[in-house]
Amino acid sequence: MTDDLIRLTATEAVARLKAGEISPLDLIDAAERRIAAVEPAVNALPTLCFDRARAHAKRLMAAKEATLLAGLPVSIKDLTDVAGVRTTYGSPLYADHVPSVSHPLVERIEAQGGIVVAKSNTPEFGAGGSTFNEVFGRTRNPWNTALTCGGSTGGGAVSVATGEVWLAHGSDHGGSLRRPASYCSVVGLRPSPGRVTRGTAKNLFSPLSVEGPMARTVPDIALFLDAMTGLCPFDPLTMEAPALSFSAGMAALAAPRRVAFTPDFGGGIRVDRETREICAAAMRHFESIGCIVEEASPDLGEVEQAFMVLRSQHFVVAQIERMKAHRDRLKPDIVWNTEKGMAQTPEQLAWAEHERAAFFRRMSVFFQTYDLLVTPGAPTPAFDVNLRHPETIDGVKLENYMAGSTINAAITVASHPALSIPCGFDRFGRPVGLQLVGRPRGEAALLQAGALYEQASGMAKLLPLDPRAGVLPS
Repeated sequence: MTDDLIRLTATEAVARLKAGEISPLDLIDAAERRIAAVEPAVNALPTLCFDRARAHAKRLMAAKEATLLAGLPVSIKDLTDVAGVRTTYGSPLYADHVPSVSHPLVERIEAQGGIVVAKSNTPEFGAGGSTFNEVFGRTRNPWNTALTCGGSTGGGAVSVATGEVWLAHGSDHGGSLRRPASYCSVVGLRPSPGRVTRGTAKNLFSPLSVEGPMARTVPDIALFLDAMTGLCPFDPLTMEAPALSFSAGMAALAAPRRVAFTPDFGGGIRVDRETREICAAAMRHFESIGCIVEEASPDLGEVEQAFMVLRSQHFVVAQIERMKAHRDRLKPDIVWNTEKGMAQTPEQLAWAEHERAAFFRRMSVFFQTYDLLVTPGAPTPAFDVNLRHPETIDGVKLENYMAGSTINAAITVASHPALSIPCGFDRFGRPVGLQLVGRPRGEAALLQAGALYEQASGMAKLLPLDPRAGVLPS
C-alpha cells in the first residue's frame, strides 16, 4: 500500500483523502518510508518533522473540516520558517535556528490541510544554481546522482520527483523554481508577483522574488497554488484569490490559439544546441492540440544587465546587515552580489528601472499577438553536482554564477508568470524542460496550456522514480 500511495498524484491523493479511503496518517507513513529509502542517495530533505506532522494530522482528522489539501504531506523550502522545526536558510549562521512562529505562507498551507513533513535543502540564503550548503551538503539529481538538481529549490524538485512528498513549496528569483524543475523533469511555477504571499521578506515591495509551487503534474500545481494564493495582511503586493479556482480551470481546458517559440531569443541568450533542438521538436505537441506555432520573440534589449543591477540592489536590502557582521562567513556568491549592489550608482539603478519598464512594454505588445511564449526551461541540462554552475553554455565560458539564468531572469524582469514543464531527455539521459510564459496574472490560462501539453507529451507518467547512480557526461 505504501508504494502505491507514493505513486498517486497530489490530486488523486486528495480525492482519496476526501472520500475517506485513506487517512493523512497513511500518507505520512508512506512518505516516511519513502524518505528513508531514497534520502541516502539524494539528500533532498535533511530536516524531518514527523512527530509534528502526525500531531497536525490528528487535529485535522478530529476537526473534520473541509480543506483544499485534506491532510496531504508537503515539503517546505529551508528558507521559510516552520514553527518548532529547524530552519537554517542553508547558512552555518543559522545552523541551530528553530523559529517559534511559521511564515505566513506556511500558516496558510497548513490551514488548507497541508501537512509539513520535512524541510527541503537549498543553497545558502537561496543564492545559487546548484543546491549545496555547509550545513547539509549537496542534493543530487535522481535521474543521475552524479549531477546537480539545480537551485535554489533543488531539494523541493527532488522530493517530488522521487515520491518523497506529493507537493513541494519553493521560491523563485532568477529561475529557482524553474531550473530545478527542468533538471529533474518535474513541474515548477513562478507565479505573478503578488499571487502568493512572501510574508516576512525584507524586499516586500520588490517583484523579483516570489513564492510558488512545485509538483509532478500541472493539475497538482493548480491545486497547490489554490492553497497558497490570496490577500495577506503582511504582504502589500498580494491580491485576492480568483473567483474561479485554478483547480476548477483544469476541468475545462482551453488551448492557446497562437504560440510563439524561441530557442534563444534570436541569438540573444546562449542555449546549448541539443537543448534548442529538443525544445523545438517538443513544439509538435502544441501543434497536436490545435495551436498555431510560430518562431518569434520580443526584443530583449539589455535585460540581462538590467536584471543584474536590480538583483544586486535586492541583495543589498536582504544581506547588508549580515555583510557588516559576518562577511567572512557568507558564501562568496552572496558577497559578490551584495558588493556589486553596494558599488552601484543612482544613475545605474535608474537605468535598470527604465530598461525593466521598456522590456515590460515590449512584452505587452508581443502578447497582443501571441497567447503564450515558449522557451527552453534552462540553457543547459544538469551539470556536475560538484560545480557551482555550468562551466560553459554552447561552448562559451560563463562570467559569473548568474550567467546561466538569463533565459529565466528575463521573464522575472517582465513580471510574467512562467511554468517549467518536462519535454524530453538529451543523449545522456538528462532531463530537458520548456519554460511556458503567460500574460501578467494569467496563471489560469498558463496552467491550462501546460496541462494540455502535459497530456499530449505523456511525460508526467515517468514519475516518481527511484534515484539512479550515473557518471558525468563526456
